[in-house]
Amino acid sequence: MSGVHPGDIEAFAAAVGTDDPVCVRGGGSHWMLGGEPAAGVREVVAPSGIAAFDPAEMTVTVGAGTTLVDLAAVLVEAGQEVALEGPSGATVGGVLAVGRSSLRRGRVGAARDALLQATCVGADGRLFSAGGPTVKNVTGYDLCRLLVGSLGTLALLASVILRTRPVPEESCWLQGQMEPAAVAAGCHRPATLLWDGARTAVRLEGYREDVEGSAESLVAELGLEPIEGPPALPPHRSRWDGTLPEGGILEVGSGVVHGPEPLPVPVPAPGVAALGRRIRDGFDPTGRLNPGRDPYRLVA
Repeated sequence: MSGVHPGDIEAFAAAVGTDDPVCVRGGGSHWMLGGEPAAGVREVVAPSGIAAFDPAEMTVTVGAGTTLVDLAAVLVEAGQEVALEGPSGATVGGVLAVGRSSLRRGRVGAARDALLQATCVGADGRLFSAGGPTVKNVTGYDLCRLLVGSLGTLALLASVILRTRPVPEESCWLQGQMEPAAVAAGCHRPATLLWDGARTAVRLEGYREDVEGSAESLVAELGLEPIEGPPALPPHRSRWDGTLPEGGILEVGSGVVHGPEPLPVPVPAPGVAALGRRIRDGFDPTGRLNPGRDPYRLVA
């Protein structure tokens, strides 16, 4: 297990500096989301490595530049995981900056729920920490949640403490021509509900006895059938506006639609946009962190 050393974090802060426009380059798997960095922006790389893993406390301290694959390889040895997912090469910091939640969020929670503490570099080049190292640590403003999905426009992640959780004993996918509400009522806390306008696909996960019992009930009472995995999702994620586009699949309960074509990005209300500008100006008065990025264009 390779660790994150304090010197790595200090070197990262020094690389960020205090003056010129700068952005963090992770695995590049979500590089185009929220807009490209402005021309001439200097790229830096966050520290990587796993500094500490406490299976009993269910927390892991990891450099923001660590790939999800490397993190998962360490956690799985203890039968644990984190509620973050992404394509090959995706880094912990990149997934948190984008704020994209797992398809299993109904069971594991949103991406922001995984972050307990963040050590960051601010626009002034100084290190600061937000949150705390335990699950019950938040008093006052929860800055960690504000950082998730901010695309690095408020601060640049150096190292984070994440909440871990047990890997489920069992999981399965079922699908049938039934309304999502009926499927949800027939099982306890499904990890995923997908609706294509005619069929519902559901992922069940948890203790083996519970999953098998729920699956048997859905098959017998609602006529669902087992499938190998989730339906193939169309490539473009959009925010649900109440209508399902042709060929689209809705993540029920999350407000995310997967469609064959991108949908227009909703324009935030004037008051919301003004509040966002005030927050960003408060953290980064000169706009040097990830200029060109717009968190309002993200779909988490």
